[in-house]
Amino acid sequence: MQITETAAVRATDSNPDMAPASISTYGRVSLSRFAWFTHACNVAVILWGAYVRATGSGAGCGSHWPLCNGEFLPMTSQTQTLIEFTHRATSASSLVLVATLLIWSWRRTARSEFPRYSAAVAAILLFNEALLGAMLVVFEHVGMDRSASRAVFLSLHFGNTLLLVAALTLTAKWFTNRPRPFASSAKWFERIAIVIGLFCVMATGMTGSLAALGDTIFPSATLKDALVQDFSSNSHALLRLRTLHPVVAVVAALYVLWMVRKLSKNREESSAVLPFLTGTLLAQAALGTLNVLLLAPVWLQLTHLLVAEILWILLVLASANLLEDSRSQISRS
Repeated sequence: MQITETAAVRATDSNPDMAPASISTYGRVSLSRFAWFTHACNVAVILWGAYVRATGSGAGCGSHWPLCNGEFLPMTSQTQTLIEFTHRATSASSLVLVATLLIWSWRRTARSEFPRYSAAVAAILLFNEALLGAMLVVFEHVGMDRSASRAVFLSLHFGNTLLLVAALTLTAKWFTNRPRPFASSAKWFERIAIVIGLFCVMATGMTGSLAALGDTIFPSATLKDALVQDFSSNSHALLRLRTLHPVVAVVAALYVLWMVRKLSKNREESSAVLPFLTGTLLAQAALGTLNVLLLAPVWLQLTHLLVAEILWILLVLASANLLEDSRSQISRS
């Protein structure tokens, strides 16, 4: 097996445009597993970042970055500092994992194949993620800061997060299957529908991050008080923006239903995502309702975010499957 692996690597290095069939199955499976492991680690980092925000621990390291309160390894027992430092440490590990994935992908794929470019996009987005996170800390848009600029940075941060998850999802998917060269795929109106639909889902996540920030900074004692805050002209903008989240979520749900309809008519590979997509959508709607009724406790915010990430991953996979199914139809016709 080692001889086969070495021969495949040497052949790939000597001819970058070589067909992917020459890459050994063992190497492809190992790379696929590493890609999914990197993907899972980044989702865990994202969830911990939400925990930092929900507990108001973003200022645990002060305005210092990348040091924590001016120290490389903070010697303190303060809970907020430990929470924030843990997030920074795990974020650094995710940088190492994504960099490794990029180098490994670049060595194992030809120039015309999808995974090397999706891995490169993931690396760029992760760098941007770190930059946005650093700016939040340096500009002190953490803790109980309620400025408009924090809302802007937070929205950009979460939008970048979703794009990062999408890039890692596609990289892992394409390594799970045999890497393919670039080719034309879906019809133009399907491409437009997919782009608009995914953008609406991203907008749902971004408005949800603002709603969660409002819940953290302006906690309510009762559901009645929360509703009054949402519609009062004297309330802070973050509170009035909370009503935008469910409205955008309804628009995004229409895209999910359209995707479900398309998948139900497509092939077995696409339809395999269908029951998970439908169940996750229903679970997310139920969690969103509970989040409002129970006044957004931290554990429920994190559960809501986790299911939102799973829904986003399934939508990215479903959209890719739809494009690939369309490409298959074109190639057979």
